[in-house]
This record gives sequence, structure tokens and C-alpha cells, in this order.
Amino acid sequence: MLHVLTNLNIIVIIIMTAAYFYQLIYTVIGLVYKNKVPMHEDAEPHRFAALICARNESAVISEIIKSLKKQRYPSEFLDIYVLADNCTDNTAKKAERAGAFVYKRWNKQQVGKGYALDYLFKKIDMNRGIKYYDGYFIFDADNIVDENFVAEMNKTYSKGYNVVTSYRNSKNFAYNWITYGYSLWFLHEARFINYPRMVLGNGCAVSGTGFLVSSKIIEENKGWPFHLMTEDIQFSVNCAITGCKIGYCDKAMVYDEQPTTFTQSWTQRMRWAKGFYQVDTKYMAPLSKCALTAKGRKMTCYDILMTVAPIMLFSIFFAVFNIAVAATFVTAPPLIAKIVIDRTMSFVFLTFLSAYIGLLIVGFLTVVSEWDRIHATSVQKLIYLPIFPLFIATYIPIALAALVMKVDWKPIRHFSCSEIQSPINTENQNYSFSNK
Repeated sequence: MLHVLTNLNIIVIIIMTAAYFYQLIYTVIGLVYKNKVPMHEDAEPHRFAALICARNESAVISEIIKSLKKQRYPSEFLDIYVLADNCTDNTAKKAERAGAFVYKRWNKQQVGKGYALDYLFKKIDMNRGIKYYDGYFIFDADNIVDENFVAEMNKTYSKGYNVVTSYRNSKNFAYNWITYGYSLWFLHEARFINYPRMVLGNGCAVSGTGFLVSSKIIEENKGWPFHLMTEDIQFSVNCAITGCKIGYCDKAMVYDEQPTTFTQSWTQRMRWAKGFYQVDTKYMAPLSKCALTAKGRKMTCYDILMTVAPIMLFSIFFAVFNIAVAATFVTAPPLIAKIVIDRTMSFVFLTFLSAYIGLLIVGFLTVVSEWDRIHATSVQKLIYLPIFPLFIATYIPIALAALVMKVDWKPIRHFSCSEIQSPINTENQNYSFSNK
């Protein structure tokens, strides 16, 4: 039995390594081929609309609109729309004063960003027609947009992409270990996942905010029919299956605000975990088929399949399996019990140790690679690095809880840029959100 268990553990390690080996190649590409994606430098300006769905976001809504108004892009080619979704504050008034077109929505049954976006698209279609704009930017109310964002996204869009995602940076990178963990992972996604995909010609994936969708895609989908708890992941999977290649613009930077308390983080990531399970249930079969049969995009489908696969649950299962085997041998003869327990617990220990070291390396490479794009002091960029793998590890109880608990969409309070200051930095921080 011990021999069988050992071989089973080895087989699991080999399968997991083989399944995700391509991401090691992505890491090498992210390190070596920086600034190697050609751009359409002479792109003609297209007419875009920026869409912001906001629920009680009066503290931040003016800042995202102000940053969009300051774009180095012809103002006549960019309109801004805000949907005040079930708001009980003055978000709508502040958005109007800042210069946005504002709609209001009241719906307590269909709650979530996906439903709100669909409503806003239908309003625009009713008043101007979906094709009045070439494309639509999707933002969150807490975002700040780099002044070159629209111009850079237009260049990638002009290369023929119907969907383009951007570089997701953070407003509060080093506020504490929680914001650090979020921020570092999003930077990792940009540098070592989406950028290598773009270099290799594979389809990318959108991540929450700061992406562009052409009016053609909205028209084909008759609005925004992506209403799962992780509508961005659902949309990315749908694009992979239907053959819509998502592009990535490394020079277009959007700043996102991360939750600052573990309670807020738990709530948000519970929604994400439940949303991933929803996506797996609905799309795992067609996505797997696509990875095997789709001509010219097998790698894109396989990559997205590995991205949404419940790999953490798989890892937890085998760790628990080994612990359970060890527990059954506690009452066995001492020599046999010692051999079995040593072997199984060694596998569990090495699994977690290798995961910690691997995430530490990932975090270090990300910080070093993106050093100049991180808005924090040198100390702040490194101080929470050893805790980064532990932040990722907190997904373990979240993943398990999301399996059995009912999850509802809950708002997270956001703060004005003037309120965001890291407790580590004793000096006043002057955030200049520009891409240098």
C-alpha cells in the first residue's frame, strides 16, 4: 500500500508539473522579451465610450471621470457613462457634475456588475445605437486611468482586436499585506501571463476592469449576457470558445483600489471563488473540447482551461488524502506507523514548502521586473514579499467555504486617492498616475 501511495503521489506531481509547465515558459518570455509586442503607432482615433457601473461610490466617482477627462486623446472621440446602480447616496449627482452621462437603475433581484452593464448597454443602444461607438471601455468606479490609456488601447484595437485588456496596477499597493498580495498578483498576471500570451499570439484574458470591447461583440451578444459572479472570467472563457482573440496592451495602465481589511478581502474572494465554480460548471466541457479540437486556438483554450480549473481544490484533496492515510495507520504497529506517517506527511510538507518557495520566486521576479511601475518606496516594494505566499494560501479556506456556502454580491467601500496612504510610509505620498 505504501508503494502504491508513493507512486500515486509521484504521478500527481508529474501531471501537475506537465499541466502547468507552459507557465514556466511564459515566465521566461516575460523576463526576456520585454517591449517586444509591435504597436500600431499611426492608428486613427476611434470613437469610444467609457462605462462605469457604480453603487454608492460618491467618494471616488469624480476621480475616475476626471482622469478620463484628462486623456491625451481627442475629447470628441470619448464619452463617459455612469450607471448609478441601486445607489442611496449622491453618486449620480457627482458623476453629472464631473461631466458624465448618467443613468440610474433600481433592481434588487438582479444584482451584480454583469446585470448593470447589460442595462447600460441597452440604454445606450436605445438612445444612440450600439454602433455609434466603435468600442466600449469597462471600468470600476474606484479606478484611476493613466493619461495615455485610451491612446495606447486604441493602437492595439487598431491591430484588429475586438477585445483588449490592459495593465492593472494599484492605487494602494503597499497599504498593508492584503493590498500588497492583491497588487502583486495582478502585476504578475500582466507581466508573466497576458504579456507572454500576446508575444506568442495566444488569446489573453480580461481581469475585472480596464478592458475594451468592440461594438461588434456587444451587438453579436445582444448586450452583455455574462451574469455569473465572475462575469469577466465568464466573458474570457466565452471568447476562447467562440474564437474571439483578446489582445493585451502593456502600455495602457489602469490603477485599481484593493480591499484593505481581511473581512473585505474574504467577502470579495468568496465571490470570486464561487464565480469560478459557476464558470467551471457551465463551461468546463465545451472549453475542454475546444482545447482538443479548435483549429488554430487549441493553446488559447487550454491556457484558459488551466486558468479556471479548480486546481486548488485538487491540491487540497491530495493533501487531505495523505493526511487521512497517515491517520488510519496511527494504531498500526509502531514501525509501520512511523514509515507510513513519515512518508505521507513528508509529501504534504514538501507540497506546501514548494508552493511557498514557488510563489516567493514569482513575487520576487514580479517586483524586480515591474519595479519602476510600482507606486511605493523601495522598502514598501519588498517588506511584504515573504508574506505574499501566505496571502495566496488564504484562498484555501475561501475555496472550501465557497463550495458549500451561499454567496451574495456585497459592496466594498472605496476611498479617495487623498485618503490612501500606507501606514509604513511616514512621509506624505504624492501619487502621480502617469505612465513614464
